Amino acid sequence: MPSEKPSVVDSLDDDDYPAYTMGRAAALLGTTPAFLRALGEARLITPLRSEGGHRRYSRYQLRLAGRARELVDQGTPVEAACRIIVLEDQLEEALRLNEEMRLGEEARHPAGSSASDERP
Repeated sequence: MPSEKPSVVDSLDDDDYPAYTMGRAAALLGTTPAFLRALGEARLITPLRSEGGHRRYSRYQLRLAGRARELVDQGTPVEAACRIIVLEDQLEEALRLNEEMRLGEEARHPAGSSASDERP
């Protein structure tokens, strides 16, 4: 029976794969490990832990941290920046779901047909 474990290449393509150590993540973002810990304390990101207990970050988490850094650099307090990002994420998801529902509705009722066309 073949293994269901993803290959290393698959993991590299996975936005949620915790590939970055705290030091590497901080260097990529041009920030400090303390900033990343502050984002964890504010519950914006929760890094996974390696077997040795070290924090590991995914590309998705780094995008969130990068957005937080932009806001903080503009003078927004860390806690407020985290709340803004959560709300932006929720709005994006709501818009995506709305679009899916709209497209589903259009598929059920193509242009040119009307509700009266469906009645016997």
